[in-house]
Amino acid sequence: QVQLVESGGGLVQPGGSLRLSCAASGRFVSINFMGWYRQAPGKQRELVARIINGGSTSYADSVKGRFTISRDNAKNTVYLQMNSLKPEDTAVYFCNAGVQRLFDTREYWGQGTPVTVSS
Repeated sequence: QVQLVESGGGLVQPGGSLRLSCAASGRFVSINFMGWYRQAPGKQRELVARIINGGSTSYADSVKGRFTISRDNAKNTVYLQMNSLKPEDTAVYFCNAGVQRLFDTREYWGQGTPVTVSS
C-alpha cells in the first residue's frame, strides 16, 4: 500500500504565498510522476501542476508564473510553491502520484489539504 500525506494548506491573504508538501510512503519500486490537483466548491477537480521523472514540469495556464512544482526524489516528496495567490485559487488541493509497484503501476491520491485565499 502507498500513502500520500499532504501538508501546508491554510488561510492566506490575496497576494500571499503558501508551500504545500506531499510525502509518499509504502512499498513501491519508483514514482513515475507526482502532481497536484485542486477542486473548488461546485467545480470539477483540475490539474494544477505535474512533475515527471527527469524533472519535466507542466502547469495549468491559470497558475503559470505564480506556482512552482518541485520534487525531492530522496524523500519521495513533491512541493508546490504558490505565490501571488488569488481568491480564485481557493480550493482543496490533492496530491497525486503514479507509482511503479513490483508487478504493476497505479495512481494514488492524498486526502487533500484546503487552501483559502481571502482578506
